[in-house]
Amino acid sequence: PAMVEKLITEHLDMVNGERQTEHEEAYRVGHRFGNKLLSGMVRFIFGDRIKDMLSGYRVFSRRFVKSFPVLSKGFEIETELTVHALELGMPVAEVVTPYNARDGGSTSKLRTYRDGFRILLTIGTLITKEKPMQFFTVTALLFFLASIQLGIPIIAEYTQTGLVPRFPSAILATGLMLISFLSFSVGLILDTVTRGRKEMKKLVYLREPLRWRR
Repeated sequence: PAMVEKLITEHLDMVNGERQTEHEEAYRVGHRFGNKLLSGMVRFIFGDRIKDMLSGYRVFSRRFVKSFPVLSKGFEIETELTVHALELGMPVAEVVTPYNARDGGSTSKLRTYRDGFRILLTIGTLITKEKPMQFFTVTALLFFLASIQLGIPIIAEYTQTGLVPRFPSAILATGLMLISFLSFSVGLILDTVTRGRKEMKKLVYLREPLRWRR
């Protein structure tokens, strides 16, 4: 097959089949929209290298398989496979693959809303695991801005009158600022942990020798 040939000749670690079809019944509207939405999110966050993230047509190198920890139990695994390759900077490619309608009597096991929500939750989990510094920095910034918005009028009133008439707002502003600093600190700690995990997976990946066969 073209995917195997591309994997071998170009020394890739993953070849993904980008599904294309001329039959509307092959792809339900909800599945098509969900795939574009979720694939777009992953491309924006982790890198624009895979267009059809939820494709089940894939070929892997031995290096990829040995370095990938299988944790998912359902359709979320395609997301983890994609993010694993992108985060380790593996050479990957896509091959246009024909996708036809199912034979009569067979039905898809994919549930649009239930599985879509699970995949979305997986993406969120992977963001916190693989990019904790970015995630918690944005969280810290939101709490910081909320604290400033509440605190500035209170500080301005205090400088003019010497009084703090709105103690609940002052306490809330202080709490939000503390949460902001705490979120940033958590991001720093988790970023160190993530770097260690990524280095371990990279070492396992590099430990496997290149074995390309025709």
